[in-house]
Amino acid sequence: MTVTPATAPRPAGSLSAFAVPDYRRLWLIGTVSSVVRWLDTLAMAVFAYQQTGSAFIVAMLTMLRMLPMGVVGMMLGALGERVQRRTMLLAVLVLMCATALALAVLAFSGRLAVWHLAVASLLNGMAWASDNTVRRFLIGEVVGAARLSAAISVDIGASNAARMVGPAAGGVLLAGVGIEGAFALGAVLYVPTIVAAWRIAYRNPTMGGSGISLAARIAEGFAVVRRDPRLMGAMVVTLVFNLFGWPFTSMVPVIGADSLALAPQAIGLLAGMDGLGALAAAAALAVWLRPSQYRATYVGGTALFLLFVIVFALSPGAISAGAALVVTGAASSCFGVMQSTLVYVLAPPELRSRVFGVLAMCIGTAPIGFIHLGLLADVIGAPHATALIGVEGLLALALTRRWWRAI
Repeated sequence: MTVTPATAPRPAGSLSAFAVPDYRRLWLIGTVSSVVRWLDTLAMAVFAYQQTGSAFIVAMLTMLRMLPMGVVGMMLGALGERVQRRTMLLAVLVLMCATALALAVLAFSGRLAVWHLAVASLLNGMAWASDNTVRRFLIGEVVGAARLSAAISVDIGASNAARMVGPAAGGVLLAGVGIEGAFALGAVLYVPTIVAAWRIAYRNPTMGGSGISLAARIAEGFAVVRRDPRLMGAMVVTLVFNLFGWPFTSMVPVIGADSLALAPQAIGLLAGMDGLGALAAAAALAVWLRPSQYRATYVGGTALFLLFVIVFALSPGAISAGAALVVTGAASSCFGVMQSTLVYVLAPPELRSRVFGVLAMCIGTAPIGFIHLGLLADVIGAPHATALIGVEGLLALALTRRWWRAI
């Protein structure tokens, strides 16, 4: 069964999902994980740029976080029908805690190197791949379709608030304690998420040894998307966003340091500005968003994001750059809320997990964009390279209208 805008359930109250204990646990896991993710991203970027002076290396560290998204995400989407997602989520959080602890020990001992950050980024990417296919899928299961868009809006709002807290904390820790403080804090913060995952009561039905291979499950997910023009349109917009929009985040510390001459604390504050806009937009979406507005919110948010990537890249000062990041944050909330909601609502219930695997594959194309941007930045400079990919993204969105207009 699929749900069209005419028949989709109206969202319940924006905070009603918090009445569900498992939603509170999943919300906590997502919020804390986002704080650590953005704290690590800034700390790694500043450290790597100080050590190498290469914008390409900085972009590659961020790219490595996205690299496992496609393959690992598809596998997790298919495995979710055979394994308890709670168990998968718990394993991921334990791995992330151990990784942060290992980096903290290396930093305290003075042996931390850029290649250690590269390995950690790859492991963190494997964890990030589980967010849509495991954690947000579980949100849909525990709150139901009627409350999904509001629940996802609140979840993304909190995650995007973490985009303010994480970079700001990372900048302060880098300046006052060093990178070891950032990683030690990350390890400590993962502990309550492990406890929350352990206490999740929901158990998804599993198919056990059904005789259907993992490859066949993945192939069926692609077949479902091909048959539904609305799902195809949703995936196309995701591709555009991740190829031409999301990679710009890797250049924020570089532009902050080089073009704007900011100290680490100020770079952290600048990097957190998109979280401010994202939080405000997510709160508004949780209250006012209706199914009839889904396409406009999804595609319009993507277009606005790409436009203000260009504005940020060409901003002459820190204030105008920060204002542009506030708008990109608001636009990213529109994209993010709709991405998960559309896929969950439009996919056949019995095949949702596999379709989420296809979504993870589309998100996993982001490394191509990071490589493209990193190479451009080393040739023409980070500001001009960032502006150029924004232009490319707007052009790609216009050229793919035949697909996304079906949403």
